[in-house]
Amino acid sequence: MNGLKISHLSVKFKKKEVLQDISVTFQPQTIYGLLGRNGIGKTTLLSLIANRIFAQDGEITLDGHSVVDNDLALQRIYVMGERNLYPKNLKLVTILADTAGFYGGLDQAYAERLAQKFGLDLEQKYGQLSTGYRSIFKDIIALTVTADYILLDEPVLGLDANHRDMFYQELIDTYAKKPRTFIMSTHLIEEVANIITHAVILSAGKVILDEEVDEMMTKSYLVTGPEKEVTAYVEGLNVIGKEQLGRMTGYYVYDDLPEMRILPDTVYLEKMPLEKLFIYLTQQTTERKEG
Repeated sequence: MNGLKISHLSVKFKKKEVLQDISVTFQPQTIYGLLGRNGIGKTTLLSLIANRIFAQDGEITLDGHSVVDNDLALQRIYVMGERNLYPKNLKLVTILADTAGFYGGLDQAYAERLAQKFGLDLEQKYGQLSTGYRSIFKDIIALTVTADYILLDEPVLGLDANHRDMFYQELIDTYAKKPRTFIMSTHLIEEVANIITHAVILSAGKVILDEEVDEMMTKSYLVTGPEKEVTAYVEGLNVIGKEQLGRMTGYYVYDDLPEMRILPDTVYLEKMPLEKLFIYLTQQTTERKEG
């Protein structure tokens, strides 16, 4: 089967089970959002895919072949993360050359254009960079390396709003010119909602949602109105949250609305933002686990 496939993956650190029986497939040429609260296992999953750590159970395959100790598979996977893996005394141009050597290529001209656009001197040593510019440099590698699967772990860490916007635009542009798979782990859900095409949401160590963003949004609603009428309208639907909006009651619904159900004049429907859907779904899962 084509794609990066995670099958029944479980990871435990000491007595804490971080990931429990995770199964998900990342298809070619898709931009994924890997979403979850802090400490929920997003970085762990990306590290497993990149072969930096190993699972107790399950397997990870790329186009049917295990990624464990498989250089050919790992050359097709690049991970950009918070960890500083580069020696501080190396110049950025040297790191670019070394990366190109391992992955079989890197768009040097594009990397130089990006460095100029972001105001980054490639003759600098890595240790001279601030947190934000370390993220920018690693983002430049991620956008220019020839790997088929690009894993982005908090790619805008330390970036100001202008630089974040520049990065998102470059991601969209490079994907349009050369489609490949991006898996972006981030807590800035509102910023990436219009960039990602597929969302994988982790909560309580499990995948609780794995779906195309457009499909998710067609059944994500905020239903508001007087409490009696709203409660009657949402009866039997999958209500994931509730808010009191002054004298009005708001129910967050993740479900297909029945076509035959009449919407009262006093009840209003509006689309639920992806960020709200994420908040209430993960809150539900956490409450069930703690209960």
